[in-house]
Amino acid sequence: MTYFLGIETSCDETAAAVFTDDLTVLSSVIASQTDLHARFGGVVPEIASRAHLRNLLPVIDEALSRAGIGTADIGCVAVHNTPGLVGALLVGVSAAKMLSLGLGVPLVAVNHVASHIFACRLAAGRDIYPCLGLVVSGGHTALFRCDNALSMDLVGGTRDDAAGEAFDKVAAILGLGFPGGPAVEREAAAGDPKAYAFPRAFLDDARLEFSFSGLKTAVLYACHGQNVAKAIPPPAGQKRADLAASFQAAVVDVLVTKCKQALRKTSLARLAVGGGVSANKGLRSALEAMCEKEGAELFIPPLSLCTDNAAMAALAVEKWKRSKFATPDLDAEPNFL
Repeated sequence: MTYFLGIETSCDETAAAVFTDDLTVLSSVIASQTDLHARFGGVVPEIASRAHLRNLLPVIDEALSRAGIGTADIGCVAVHNTPGLVGALLVGVSAAKMLSLGLGVPLVAVNHVASHIFACRLAAGRDIYPCLGLVVSGGHTALFRCDNALSMDLVGGTRDDAAGEAFDKVAAILGLGFPGGPAVEREAAAGDPKAYAFPRAFLDDARLEFSFSGLKTAVLYACHGQNVAKAIPPPAGQKRADLAASFQAAVVDVLVTKCKQALRKTSLARLAVGGGVSANKGLRSALEAMCEKEGAELFIPPLSLCTDNAAMAALAVEKWKRSKFATPDLDAEPNFL
């Protein structure tokens, strides 16, 4: 049995995990930076990078301890090196290269977005490929044709904001704080999703594209009007709940509709969904209903594997089996590869 150490520092979660070559996850440790960024209403790259520097080695130590192994037992080091915040990625990549060199074990570079889809494979405990993959998070909203774990062909993406980014921005408009996804979902629970007829971009368009910028603006106008001369306090009470519910319904409608279109266009019968927004209960329920009607199999990981984590870096096992190792000059790549 080979023990893998996985490292994740692509954004604002410092994470490490230990897993084996049969995809058994022995530990998964995450140090959240939410409190550090909450006052700014979003992730500040420099703060994130510095927090990774402080947290990474203790997180790795904790992951090894929980797995019951030491550094001498590590047989391979895996790291998410793309995409993400370049400074944050560099912390993880540098640590991974140091450990690989010092321990004399292979280094595997893993695509963070592909790992979100592979999280579905981890949770299912069986093969899920070929499948349609939807990655929906703060940084990404994209559809992929995945013929196997290492194959990702983009079939559709967002023109502007990612869905998670829109949740964060709307949460700020409504005075709900950061992170926006959970905050909006909680507020929406008491609201009427039909109270506001917010736009659903490309809903009836055959193109597999997303756009959430106009939806965000529509929420802003519904709150404050189109000619705001000065700062106005965010809405409260039932109005805020209705705004949150109507916004969330619009996002869910678009995501589910585009998944349905993509399933039909690609003739795939499996849908794998990953990323932080996939934790949204309304989205999960709507996707389940759609897939049941379409005769498609739905894979969504548990909440612990939806948000950024290092366990999903177990995708590295697939590259390790094929001897697809990284070289010592591995670099962080902030853009999607």
